[in-house]
Amino acid sequence: MQDKIVKFLAHQGKISVICADTTKLVEKARNLHDLSPVATAAFGRLLTISAIMGNEMKGEKNKLTVQVKGNGPLGTMLVTSDNFPRVKGYVANPIVDIPLNDIGKLDVGGAVGNAGFINVIKDIGLKEPYVGICPLISGEIAEDFAEYFAKSEQKNTAVALGVLVDKNGVKSSGGYIITPMPDATIDEISKVEQSIFKAGAISRMLDENLSLIDIAKKVTGDDNVQIIEENITPIYECDCSKEHMADGLATLDKTVLKEMIDEDKKAELICHFCNKKYEFSKDELEEILSEKEKNKE
Repeated sequence: MQDKIVKFLAHQGKISVICADTTKLVEKARNLHDLSPVATAAFGRLLTISAIMGNEMKGEKNKLTVQVKGNGPLGTMLVTSDNFPRVKGYVANPIVDIPLNDIGKLDVGGAVGNAGFINVIKDIGLKEPYVGICPLISGEIAEDFAEYFAKSEQKNTAVALGVLVDKNGVKSSGGYIITPMPDATIDEISKVEQSIFKAGAISRMLDENLSLIDIAKKVTGDDNVQIIEENITPIYECDCSKEHMADGLATLDKTVLKEMIDEDKKAELICHFCNKKYEFSKDELEEILSEKEKNKE
């Protein structure tokens, strides 16, 4: 089964619902970064919300960057997405291992920390990118993004994100965001709130093989939800290349490049986003240096 994002309307078009299954892309990220279970749960939640937000941008060249910087042992997490959505990212301390929380679950809030910030940068083709900053309130990611939407985008949005991890890796991962339209009544909003409470965790629903339409019905309390858009396949994909890495080396100071050539006689660069290694020989480094000197003339 492919990962997917499906968009719905519920309660006669008055409630917008976006549901995502991101199990495969989170498992790919876990493998690439060798993430501990709690790092998988935290990073998986961030990848999921970033995929949903990335897909909401309309232009193919639009780019989203989301950074969560908490005071927990996980350190900074960063994810980028386009509108496809293709996501990639990294965690500062991927092997963090901390005790389970009071209810016996992975302590995502403890790993992320409850003091710090969410930074959201949307490059949507305007002169200046949109930048939104919001303080973390729990480190659990979903609550923090609900707060971000309310404070930075003036949208009251219910956010649920979950990753179920066992000894073999990611069993299920996904999320949903629910946003009432301006004409939604208090009764409709109240029905949705009660349905969310009854539905339970998104990762459990996915693990029980509920489809995204079943989940949308369950969390809105509306059996007649309408599909607005489907066939959206979020993926974890890194676009790094040797050319990109060479461009990065070309930005280094000449003395640093000369040092690499004279002392190390090579360079090895590792991509933050996928851990792929790129090796540059002495000849290749000399070529980068001479190109740099030529461009200076």
